[in-house]
Amino acid sequence: MTQTILIADDEPNILISLEFLMKREGYNVILARDGQEAIDAIVKHLPDLVLLDVMMPIKTGFEVCFEVRAHNDTVCQTRILMLTAKGRDTDVAKGLALGANAYMTKPFSTKDLVTKVKAMLETQA
Repeated sequence: MTQTILIADDEPNILISLEFLMKREGYNVILARDGQEAIDAIVKHLPDLVLLDVMMPIKTGFEVCFEVRAHNDTVCQTRILMLTAKGRDTDVAKGLALGANAYMTKPFSTKDLVTKVKAMLETQA
């Protein structure tokens, strides 16, 4: 069965490029353009992995991560990889403390991202 990845980012160019990259790797892709769309899509589709930007409108990636982890059902088990330009140690620590499984700072290489996504999905299977 093909695994599904939700990409949540408010920057259209990033959404397009990540969607292309993940589809090329064989994943189903769902897109969200703000934090609330991300939460709604996670609850509805239960993706295998979420690529989550931190700085988004309506709800930040930190808020999304917190809400997902607060669920008492399978939603809380969703794997989350935060992708953000906020790369200070305190930001990384906050993301991980809120329940992100991993954290990558922008800019990142597509090769490193694909490797990280595959590793995270393999540990889930």
